Amino acid sequence: MKKTAIFHRLRNIPVHVVLIGMCLMWMIPTLGLLVTSFRPLQDINSSGWWTIFTKPKGYDEYQTYCGSCHGDDGAAIPEADLTDPDLVQQYRRSITLTPLLEQDINGQPHLGDMSLPNEDQTATIATYMRRLSGIDTNTKFTLDNYIDAITGYRGNNTYRSDCASGTQSLDLYCDIRDLANPRGMGRAFLNSLLVAIPCTVFPILIASFAAYAFSWMDFKGRQWLFALLVGLQVVPLQMTLIPISRLYAGLGLNGTFLGIWLFHTGFGLPYAIYLMRNFLGSLPKEVFESAYIDGASHWTAFTKLAMPLSVPALASLAIFQFLWIWNDLLVALVFLGGQHPVLTYQIGNMVTSLGAGWHLLTAAAFISMILPMIIFFTLQKYFVRGLLAGSVKG
Repeated sequence: MKKTAIFHRLRNIPVHVVLIGMCLMWMIPTLGLLVTSFRPLQDINSSGWWTIFTKPKGYDEYQTYCGSCHGDDGAAIPEADLTDPDLVQQYRRSITLTPLLEQDINGQPHLGDMSLPNEDQTATIATYMRRLSGIDTNTKFTLDNYIDAITGYRGNNTYRSDCASGTQSLDLYCDIRDLANPRGMGRAFLNSLLVAIPCTVFPILIASFAAYAFSWMDFKGRQWLFALLVGLQVVPLQMTLIPISRLYAGLGLNGTFLGIWLFHTGFGLPYAIYLMRNFLGSLPKEVFESAYIDGASHWTAFTKLAMPLSVPALASLAIFQFLWIWNDLLVALVFLGGQHPVLTYQIGNMVTSLGAGWHLLTAAAFISMILPMIIFFTLQKYFVRGLLAGSVKG
């Protein structure tokens, strides 16, 4: 018996290895993207995200040539205290530090029996000395990428440094008004909410009425009409973009929120009605019959029975619809474009035509991901219920 249990566990090891490997394949790039979004531009340009787990630049060279005398903190020799900013300020670059290393100290070579470091090594030692003295205040992590992405900053430094110096590079106010900058992710975040929330509420509201009618109201052609709605799910969205865009042009709806609300509502209805009808159709028939016998109208049965019992289906449908709208680029690009840019559109604008600002893409990506991630992790139990609701035979 024990041998069988051991064999069973060993047999599952390859499956566990594969699953762990697949998780790592997804998690490691995401972790790298997250870490990069918090790194300063200089570090992003000079090293990979995994270097955050290593010693600061110049640490190894400092320990090799200077650490034995000056100590790890640079303060072992009072008359040559490397934590003194005024002293280190004189040797900020390799061109000024090299002559010092070539001088004799008390009649002995500065570095003793060791050979002089080359120019690159001397430059890294100077960099590490600036860190020890506090001249170099750059940290491993910063929020500047997120601030620059949200405000739409397009300068040569950072939004905070330009505003602090009073020499901002662009037409920014350096106050709360910059959150509404059309070039920033803050404005795009609000536009995405203005698109996603109505485009989630309208289809669910209309689909709930239709699903109740298909489930509990008897009218001629009900099954054929429902079959037609199910068939509409296979119609590619892309083939309708040009006809509807021409129609909107005539009605003056291109570039408006109303136009994209109507489009997403129309294309979200077939699946929404299909899912809600199957869920409502699976509810106990006796509950509704008892309500009708007691004199309840269809409106009462819909509001007092159908909707409260359909909360799991409504929640799962809301999650699916909201995430689909939130991550949409094609429809927003066609019907809104740059007039009311959403997050998916604005991310591409983080990089200029000359390639500047590419480091903001990581922060912009997580700004667009944060709300879907919160929704998924808080309401993930409804995803499974939604899938089951759509598979129940009515």
